[in-house]
Amino acid sequence: MADHAHTETLALRVQFDTEAQQKDASTLGMWIFLITEIMFFGGMFAVYTVYRNWYPEVFAIASSSLNEVIGALNTGVLLLSSFTMVMAVRAGQLGQRKAIVMFLILTLLFGGIFLGVKAYEWNEKFEEHHIPGQAAFHLEGVAPGDQGHAQLFFSIYFAMTGLHALHMVIGVGILLTLIVQANKGRFSASYYTPVDVAGLYWHFVDVIWIFLFPLLYLIDRHLGK
Repeated sequence: MADHAHTETLALRVQFDTEAQQKDASTLGMWIFLITEIMFFGGMFAVYTVYRNWYPEVFAIASSSLNEVIGALNTGVLLLSSFTMVMAVRAGQLGQRKAIVMFLILTLLFGGIFLGVKAYEWNEKFEEHHIPGQAAFHLEGVAPGDQGHAQLFFSIYFAMTGLHALHMVIGVGILLTLIVQANKGRFSASYYTPVDVAGLYWHFVDVIWIFLFPLLYLIDRHLGK
């Protein structure tokens, strides 16, 4: 009982009157942050859409050069990480410390797998000379005069997937912090706000990829073959 009371005391910050007020403020703050991120990624989606409409054939060929099987498998890994994150939040609601730690570790593991596979994909593009700015850049099936448009596709591809990966890396850092705190017994059924808020962030990153995968890998892919 004493440990539980001590946890609650640490959880409630001086600027809040109740834990419910603190949780609402934290959740609202995260949603405001996510809205700014949506606008940021939305701008990138808009740029991609405009250029794809301008150079549909080149972008279709470039899309078909991406490994859709690996992309699909990585999508599945990320969806699994969302599930384990949900289970971590549920464990927090129930005050199950060991379960929180376990599901956070699983989420971290799936996130690491995703980043590892993404690094493999980027290396594959490097070996195929599909890195924008490379002197040896060449995309098979694209006319010499349109190679610049192909580089534009890959510039947007690396920018979007790179920023998404950066958000994943930040998420991994958050998960590591939560795992340490959960292992120390910092969370209980009455205080699991950091886990809940981190879950919102993680799901947002997953949703962004759900849009990136079909946009970059699948749309008009048949036209490029």
